[in-house]
Amino acid sequence: MIRGTTFGLGTLAGAALISALGMAQVAAAQPAASAAALASVEPEEPFTHKLPEWSPHWGFVRGGWENGGTRIWNGDTGKMVGLVSTGRWSDLALDPKRRFIYVSESIWTKVNRGTRQDMVSVYDPVNMALVTEIPLPGRLIIGTQKNNFVISDDGKTGFVYDLSPASSVIVVDLEKRKVGRVVELPGCASLVPVTGVGFSALCSDGTIATAAVGPKTSTVSHSQPFFKAAEDGVFDSFTYDRTKGEIVTITYTGLIRTVKLGATPNIGDAWSIQAAAGVRPGDTRPLDINWFPGGRAVTTLHRATGMLYVLMHRGEYWTQKADGEEIWVVNMATRKVVKRVPLKKPIGNIEVTQDAKPLIFLSGDGGVVQVMDAATYEIKHDIERGGGGMIVVPDVD
Repeated sequence: MIRGTTFGLGTLAGAALISALGMAQVAAAQPAASAAALASVEPEEPFTHKLPEWSPHWGFVRGGWENGGTRIWNGDTGKMVGLVSTGRWSDLALDPKRRFIYVSESIWTKVNRGTRQDMVSVYDPVNMALVTEIPLPGRLIIGTQKNNFVISDDGKTGFVYDLSPASSVIVVDLEKRKVGRVVELPGCASLVPVTGVGFSALCSDGTIATAAVGPKTSTVSHSQPFFKAAEDGVFDSFTYDRTKGEIVTITYTGLIRTVKLGATPNIGDAWSIQAAAGVRPGDTRPLDINWFPGGRAVTTLHRATGMLYVLMHRGEYWTQKADGEEIWVVNMATRKVVKRVPLKKPIGNIEVTQDAKPLIFLSGDGGVVQVMDAATYEIKHDIERGGGGMIVVPDVD
């Protein structure tokens, strides 16, 4: 018994010695192997991924109230291709010539306090690098609005809505990268560029104001009232057709109008989207349940086909912020609803691409971005955490 134990201990001791000798040999060889491995490794070169030329099927989707940044999604693949830095208090606009991405924003030196800085930040669309900052004398402290920051059709001028202390518009020379002038615009907001004139805006008295911006002076004129803001207001997220130089507006009850822009706007007659679908027209009676438009960006227009896409929901008047349950497709030429598309998820923002085979981008408070085929209305992609805010698509020449 004692011999067996002694023999076992001796065997273990011998094995341990052999193991130790082996480890020593490996350790002796390791520096040489490590040196050889390091010699064969190429040093990593830092690089910045470059975006390809903008596709008409890209969707620039804001992250929503709490999620910073605007994500660029490829509607064909459902993949993210880039990110634009947009904070909570900012508005994004794309250069119609696709040369730059512009962000009108307000920041503070200590995040939520300190010295306030207002600016238009200019980004390179290839590597997303900051090109420059254009200081502003102020701007309205708000974000993710569609028509608070717009660019002229030639891409040379930006118009930034301000409220300090009264309504005004800051005219920015985007080529010289400096502020041109400030145009006082009391009681008006929601901007649209007017080629050869300046810009227009909707006003609380039911008119549309037009600012003729000259090299030294500016003049503001008003149309006749065409809606009653206190009774049946107009959604501020109207659509703009630059090929026709007109906007399409819709009221909370569902009245559609086109306005031909110019030095003297030509306002079209109103017609009901509900009646165009064979449904009783909307009205302002309380507790009267009907189909109404609703959401944040409730309409979008495909210019070439003249199809207007409208988010609609069941509710009563004053539910204009409720997300859409259906998309109503309106033929603007015939003034008929040609299709009603049920939605599986409530949607607050809609945008359509402007190419020959358009896609529809949808987003809502849940943060899911959906990409829909505008011909078949089939959902091509469901993108989780894709963004819940405003959507912008590149223009098409």
